[in-house]
Amino acid sequence: MTAPHVPLSILDLVSISEGMTVREAISASMEGARTADRLGYERYWFAEHHNTESLASSATSLLIDRAASMTQRIRVGSGGIMLPNHSPLAVIEQFGTLAQFHGDRIDLGLGRAPGTDQLTAQLLARTSAEPQAFIAAVEQMRDWSREEPSAGGLPISASVAQGTEVPMWILGSTANGARLAGQLGMPFSVASHFAPFQYLQALETYRSEFDPSAKSAQIERPHTMVGVNLVVAETDEEAQRHFSTLQQMFLGVVTGQRQKIQPPRPIEEVAADHLLQQVDQTLSIRAVGSPATVVRQLEEIVATTGADELILTAYYYDPADRLKGLELLAEAWGLGTGANG
Repeated sequence: MTAPHVPLSILDLVSISEGMTVREAISASMEGARTADRLGYERYWFAEHHNTESLASSATSLLIDRAASMTQRIRVGSGGIMLPNHSPLAVIEQFGTLAQFHGDRIDLGLGRAPGTDQLTAQLLARTSAEPQAFIAAVEQMRDWSREEPSAGGLPISASVAQGTEVPMWILGSTANGARLAGQLGMPFSVASHFAPFQYLQALETYRSEFDPSAKSAQIERPHTMVGVNLVVAETDEEAQRHFSTLQQMFLGVVTGQRQKIQPPRPIEEVAADHLLQQVDQTLSIRAVGSPATVVRQLEEIVATTGADELILTAYYYDPADRLKGLELLAEAWGLGTGANG
Protein backbone atom coordinates (compact mmCIF):
# COMPACT_ATOMS: atom_id res chain seq x y z
CA MET A 1 0.00 0.00 0.00
CA THR A 2 1.27 3.48 -0.84
CA ALA A 3 0.04 6.97 -0.14
CA PRO A 4 1.45 10.44 -0.80
CA HIS A 5 4.36 11.24 1.44
CA VAL A 6 2.78 13.98 3.49
CA PRO A 7 4.87 16.35 5.64
CA LEU A 8 6.16 14.94 8.90
CA SER A 9 6.42 16.92 12.13
CA ILE A 10 7.72 16.25 15.64
CA LEU A 11 5.90 16.59 18.96
CA ASP A 12 8.30 16.96 21.89
CA LEU A 13 7.35 16.71 25.57
CA VAL A 14 10.97 17.21 26.71
CA SER A 15 11.24 13.81 28.31
CA ILE A 16 13.64 13.27 31.22
CA SER A 17 15.43 9.93 31.25
CA GLU A 18 16.49 8.20 34.45
CA GLY A 19 19.79 9.75 35.56
CA MET A 20 19.30 12.87 33.42
CA THR A 21 18.91 16.41 34.76
CA VAL A 22 16.22 18.79 33.57
CA ARG A 23 18.90 20.98 31.99
CA GLU A 24 20.18 17.98 30.04
CA ALA A 25 16.66 17.06 28.92
CA ILE A 26 16.03 20.57 27.59
CA SER A 27 19.41 20.56 25.84
CA ALA A 28 18.53 17.23 24.19
CA SER A 29 15.22 18.65 22.98
CA MET A 30 16.97 21.65 21.45
CA GLU A 31 19.33 19.30 19.65
CA GLY A 32 16.24 17.47 18.42
CA ALA A 33 14.85 20.71 17.02
CA ARG A 34 18.12 21.50 15.24
CA THR A 35 18.23 17.99 13.78
CA ALA A 36 14.61 18.13 12.60
CA ASP A 37 15.29 21.52 11.02
CA ARG A 38 18.29 20.19 9.14
CA LEU A 39 16.53 17.03 7.97
CA GLY A 40 13.42 18.68 6.51
CA TYR A 41 10.70 18.01 9.07
CA GLU A 42 7.79 20.46 8.79
CA ARG A 43 7.15 21.49 12.41
CA TYR A 44 8.60 21.04 15.85
CA TRP A 45 5.94 21.42 18.53
CA PHE A 46 6.13 21.36 22.32
CA ALA A 47 3.25 20.03 24.45
CA GLU A 48 2.29 21.69 27.73
CA HIS A 49 2.40 19.43 30.79
CA HIS A 50 2.62 20.14 34.51
CA ASN A 51 3.44 18.20 37.68
CA THR A 52 4.93 15.31 35.70
CA GLU A 53 8.30 13.99 36.90
CA SER A 54 9.33 12.63 33.50
CA LEU A 55 8.54 15.73 31.40
CA ALA A 56 9.99 19.25 31.33
CA SER A 57 7.58 20.89 28.89
CA SER A 58 5.71 23.17 31.28
CA ALA A 59 6.89 26.62 30.08
CA THR A 60 5.89 26.02 26.47
CA SER A 61 6.38 29.49 25.01
CA LEU A 62 9.91 29.68 26.43
CA LEU A 63 10.82 26.36 24.81
CA ILE A 64 9.38 27.57 21.51
CA ASP A 65 11.45 30.75 21.63
CA ARG A 66 14.63 28.82 22.42
CA ALA A 67 14.07 26.27 19.65
CA ALA A 68 13.12 28.89 17.08
CA SER A 69 16.28 30.83 17.97
CA MET A 70 18.38 27.73 17.30
CA THR A 71 16.79 26.78 13.97
CA GLN A 72 16.49 28.35 10.53
CA ARG A 73 13.59 26.91 8.55
CA ILE A 74 11.29 24.65 10.57
CA ARG A 75 8.02 25.92 12.01
CA VAL A 76 8.03 25.87 15.83
CA GLY A 77 4.95 25.92 18.01
CA SER A 78 2.72 24.48 20.68
CA GLY A 79 1.04 21.14 20.55
CA GLY A 80 -0.48 22.60 22.49
CA ILE A 81 -1.07 25.44 24.83
CA MET A 82 -3.77 24.21 27.22
CA LEU A 83 -6.04 27.23 27.15
CA PRO A 84 -7.85 26.55 30.48
CA ASN A 85 -4.49 27.20 32.19
CA HIS A 86 -4.08 30.69 30.73
CA SER A 87 -5.80 33.94 29.94
CA PRO A 88 -6.40 34.47 26.19
CA LEU A 89 -4.77 37.91 26.33
CA ALA A 90 -1.57 36.52 27.88
CA VAL A 91 -1.40 33.73 25.27
CA ILE A 92 -1.81 35.98 22.25
CA GLU A 93 0.68 38.48 23.65
CA GLN A 94 3.23 35.71 24.13
CA PHE A 95 2.73 34.29 20.64
CA GLY A 96 2.55 37.73 19.07
CA THR A 97 5.94 38.41 20.66
CA LEU A 98 7.26 35.10 19.31
CA ALA A 99 6.06 36.11 15.84
CA GLN A 100 7.84 39.44 16.21
CA PHE A 101 11.02 37.56 17.13
CA HIS A 102 10.87 34.80 14.53
CA GLY A 103 8.50 35.88 11.75
CA ASP A 104 6.11 33.45 10.14
CA ARG A 105 7.51 30.29 11.72
CA ILE A 106 5.34 30.18 14.85
CA ASP A 107 2.26 27.95 15.32
CA LEU A 108 -0.25 28.25 18.16
CA GLY A 109 -1.88 24.90 18.84
CA LEU A 110 -4.65 25.11 21.43
CA GLY A 111 -6.29 22.44 23.57
CA ARG A 112 -9.03 22.26 26.19
CA ALA A 113 -7.48 19.61 28.44
CA PRO A 114 -5.46 20.81 31.44
CA GLY A 115 -2.40 18.67 30.68
CA THR A 116 -2.09 17.73 34.32
CA ASP A 117 -3.91 16.39 37.38
CA GLN A 118 -7.00 18.02 38.89
CA LEU A 119 -5.26 19.76 41.80
CA THR A 120 -2.56 21.28 39.60
CA ALA A 121 -5.22 22.34 37.09
CA GLN A 122 -7.01 24.25 39.84
CA LEU A 123 -3.81 26.14 40.63
CA LEU A 124 -3.30 27.01 36.95
CA ALA A 125 -6.88 27.63 35.85
CA ARG A 126 -7.61 30.94 34.15
CA THR A 127 -10.10 30.15 31.35
CA SER A 128 -13.17 27.90 31.29
CA ALA A 129 -12.84 24.66 29.33
CA GLU A 130 -16.54 24.70 28.40
CA PRO A 131 -16.99 24.60 24.60
CA GLN A 132 -18.64 28.00 24.17
CA ALA A 133 -16.12 29.70 26.48
CA PHE A 134 -13.29 28.04 24.54
CA ILE A 135 -14.71 29.23 21.21
CA ALA A 136 -15.12 32.76 22.55
CA ALA A 137 -11.52 32.81 23.81
CA VAL A 138 -10.13 31.56 20.49
CA GLU A 139 -12.18 34.11 18.54
CA GLN A 140 -10.91 36.83 20.86
CA MET A 141 -7.28 35.83 20.31
CA ARG A 142 -7.84 35.62 16.56
CA ASP A 143 -9.29 39.12 16.58
CA TRP A 144 -6.40 40.54 18.61
CA SER A 145 -3.94 39.18 16.03
CA ARG A 146 -5.64 40.79 13.01
CA GLU A 147 -4.34 43.92 11.35
CA GLU A 148 -7.72 45.54 11.96
CA PRO A 149 -9.56 44.12 15.01
CA SER A 150 -13.31 43.95 14.53
CA ALA A 151 -15.53 46.77 15.72
CA GLY A 152 -17.52 46.17 18.86
CA GLY A 153 -14.88 44.05 20.57
CA LEU A 154 -13.30 44.68 23.93
CA PRO A 155 -11.65 48.12 24.20
CA ILE A 156 -8.29 46.38 24.71
CA SER A 157 -5.51 45.92 22.21
CA ALA A 158 -2.70 43.40 22.07
CA SER A 159 -0.39 45.60 20.03
CA VAL A 160 2.49 43.13 20.06
CA ALA A 161 0.24 40.59 18.31
CA GLN A 162 -1.69 42.95 16.03
CA GLY A 163 -1.16 42.04 12.39
CA THR A 164 0.78 38.86 13.10
CA GLU A 165 -2.16 36.58 12.21
CA VAL A 166 -0.48 33.82 14.23
CA PRO A 167 -1.56 30.49 12.66
CA MET A 168 -3.77 28.62 15.11
CA TRP A 169 -4.58 24.92 15.35
CA ILE A 170 -7.16 23.16 17.50
CA LEU A 171 -6.05 19.97 19.23
CA GLY A 172 -8.43 17.24 20.32
CA SER A 173 -9.00 13.54 20.74
CA THR A 174 -12.79 13.21 20.46
CA ALA A 175 -15.63 14.20 18.17
CA ASN A 176 -16.47 17.07 20.53
CA GLY A 177 -13.05 18.67 20.12
CA ALA A 178 -13.14 18.02 16.39
CA ARG A 179 -16.50 19.75 16.13
CA LEU A 180 -15.06 22.86 17.78
CA ALA A 181 -12.17 22.89 15.31
CA GLY A 182 -14.60 22.64 12.42
CA GLN A 183 -16.87 25.35 13.77
CA LEU A 184 -13.86 27.65 14.20
CA GLY A 185 -12.63 27.01 10.66
CA MET A 186 -9.14 26.08 11.85
CA PRO A 187 -6.75 23.18 11.22
CA PHE A 188 -7.26 20.16 13.46
CA SER A 189 -4.61 17.95 15.06
CA VAL A 190 -5.98 14.71 16.52
CA ALA A 191 -4.23 13.22 19.57
CA SER A 192 -4.41 9.66 18.29
CA HIS A 193 -0.95 8.89 19.66
CA PHE A 194 -2.40 8.53 23.17
CA ALA A 195 -6.18 8.60 22.57
CA PRO A 196 -6.87 6.32 19.59
CA PHE A 197 -10.37 5.20 20.44
CA GLN A 198 -12.38 7.91 18.64
CA TYR A 199 -9.82 9.39 16.31
CA LEU A 200 -11.42 8.31 13.01
CA GLN A 201 -14.79 9.57 14.18
CA ALA A 202 -13.13 12.82 15.24
CA LEU A 203 -11.59 13.31 11.80
CA GLU A 204 -14.91 12.62 10.09
CA THR A 205 -16.71 15.03 12.42
CA TYR A 206 -14.16 17.76 11.81
CA ARG A 207 -14.45 17.50 8.05
CA SER A 208 -18.24 17.44 8.08
CA GLU A 209 -18.49 20.37 10.52
CA PHE A 210 -15.82 22.54 8.91
CA ASP A 211 -17.01 26.11 8.34
CA PRO A 212 -14.72 28.26 6.17
CA SER A 213 -16.97 31.28 6.79
CA ALA A 214 -16.50 31.17 10.58
CA LYS A 215 -15.50 34.43 12.23
CA SER A 216 -12.19 32.90 13.30
CA ALA A 217 -11.48 30.90 10.12
CA GLN A 218 -7.89 30.88 8.88
CA ILE A 219 -8.15 28.28 6.11
CA GLU A 220 -10.58 27.61 3.28
CA ARG A 221 -10.82 23.82 3.54
CA PRO A 222 -10.29 21.18 6.27
CA HIS A 223 -6.68 20.42 7.15
CA THR A 224 -5.77 17.54 9.45
CA MET A 225 -2.71 16.31 11.30
CA VAL A 226 -2.64 12.87 12.94
CA GLY A 227 -0.51 11.97 15.97
CA VAL A 228 1.61 8.80 15.74
CA ASN A 229 3.99 7.11 18.17
CA LEU A 230 7.32 6.57 16.45
CA VAL A 231 10.28 4.28 17.09
CA VAL A 232 12.77 3.82 14.25
CA ALA A 233 15.98 1.80 14.40
CA GLU A 234 18.21 -0.07 11.98
CA THR A 235 16.17 -3.28 12.39
CA ASP A 236 12.66 -4.23 13.45
CA GLU A 237 14.08 -6.11 16.45
CA GLU A 238 16.07 -3.11 17.68
CA ALA A 239 13.06 -0.83 17.28
CA GLN A 240 10.88 -3.20 19.31
CA ARG A 241 13.52 -3.14 22.03
CA HIS A 242 13.41 0.67 22.14
CA PHE A 243 9.60 0.58 22.08
CA SER A 244 9.69 -1.00 25.53
CA THR A 245 10.78 2.41 26.87
CA LEU A 246 7.49 3.95 25.72
CA GLN A 247 5.55 0.94 27.00
CA GLN A 248 7.11 1.39 30.44
CA MET A 249 6.20 5.08 30.44
CA PHE A 250 2.53 4.37 29.73
CA LEU A 251 2.55 1.46 32.17
CA GLY A 252 3.35 4.06 34.81
CA VAL A 253 0.35 6.10 33.68
CA VAL A 254 -1.93 3.06 33.90
CA THR A 255 -0.70 1.95 37.33
CA GLY A 256 -0.20 5.43 38.79
CA GLN A 257 3.47 4.61 39.43
CA ARG A 258 5.10 7.15 37.17
CA GLN A 259 8.85 7.42 36.88
CA LYS A 260 11.44 8.99 34.62
CA ILE A 261 12.03 7.52 31.17
CA GLN A 262 13.46 4.03 31.62
CA PRO A 263 16.03 2.12 29.54
CA PRO A 264 14.80 -0.63 27.21
CA ARG A 265 14.17 -3.99 28.81
CA PRO A 266 12.02 -7.06 28.07
CA ILE A 267 8.57 -5.66 28.74
CA GLU A 268 7.19 -8.97 30.01
CA GLU A 269 9.58 -8.60 32.96
CA VAL A 270 7.83 -5.44 34.17
CA ALA A 271 4.22 -5.73 32.97
CA ALA A 272 1.50 -8.29 33.55
CA ASP A 273 -0.28 -9.40 30.38
CA HIS A 274 -3.53 -7.56 31.10
CA LEU A 275 -1.68 -4.30 31.79
CA LEU A 276 0.47 -4.66 28.71
CA GLN A 277 -2.65 -5.21 26.62
CA GLN A 278 -4.13 -1.99 27.98
CA VAL A 279 -0.91 -0.08 27.26
CA ASP A 280 -0.66 -1.41 23.72
CA GLN A 281 -4.27 -0.47 22.99
CA THR A 282 -3.52 3.09 24.09
CA LEU A 283 -0.41 3.12 21.87
CA SER A 284 -2.08 1.41 18.91
CA ILE A 285 -1.46 4.30 16.51
CA ARG A 286 2.23 3.71 16.10
CA ALA A 287 5.00 3.08 13.62
CA VAL A 288 7.72 0.87 15.10
CA GLY A 289 10.46 -0.85 13.14
CA SER A 290 13.19 -0.45 10.58
CA PRO A 291 12.93 2.49 8.17
CA ALA A 292 11.19 0.37 5.53
CA THR A 293 8.73 -1.01 8.08
CA VAL A 294 7.95 2.43 9.51
CA VAL A 295 7.44 3.97 6.07
CA ARG A 296 4.93 1.24 5.24
CA GLN A 297 3.10 1.74 8.54
CA LEU A 298 2.97 5.52 8.14
CA GLU A 299 1.68 5.16 4.58
CA GLU A 300 -1.09 2.91 5.89
CA ILE A 301 -2.05 5.51 8.52
CA VAL A 302 -2.19 8.25 5.89
CA ALA A 303 -4.32 6.05 3.62
CA THR A 304 -6.71 5.21 6.48
CA THR A 305 -7.07 8.74 7.83
CA GLY A 306 -6.60 10.97 4.81
CA ALA A 307 -4.21 13.01 6.96
CA ASP A 308 -2.64 16.09 5.41
CA GLU A 309 0.29 15.82 7.84
CA LEU A 310 1.58 13.46 10.52
CA ILE A 311 3.03 14.57 13.85
CA LEU A 312 5.30 12.05 15.52
CA THR A 313 6.19 11.61 19.16
CA ALA A 314 9.36 9.60 19.76
CA TYR A 315 10.48 8.46 23.21
CA TYR A 316 13.91 6.90 23.59
CA TYR A 317 15.97 6.47 26.74
CA ASP A 318 19.11 7.74 25.01
CA PRO A 319 18.62 11.01 23.07
CA ALA A 320 21.27 9.88 20.58
CA ASP A 321 19.03 6.96 19.57
CA ARG A 322 16.16 9.41 19.02
CA LEU A 323 18.25 11.58 16.72
CA LYS A 324 19.39 8.52 14.79
CA GLY A 325 15.77 7.45 14.38
CA LEU A 326 14.81 10.87 13.00
CA GLU A 327 17.67 10.65 10.52
CA LEU A 328 16.72 7.15 9.38
CA LEU A 329 13.10 8.16 8.83
CA ALA A 330 13.95 11.40 7.04
CA GLU A 331 16.04 9.52 4.50
CA ALA A 332 13.48 6.75 4.02
CA TRP A 333 10.52 9.18 3.72
CA GLY A 334 12.34 11.49 1.34
CA LEU A 335 12.31 14.60 3.50
CA GLY A 336 14.19 17.52 2.04
CA THR A 337 14.08 16.04 -1.47
CA GLY A 338 10.70 17.38 -2.54
CA ALA A 339 9.22 13.87 -2.26
CA ASN A 340 7.20 14.61 0.86
CA GLY A 341 4.64 16.87 -0.73
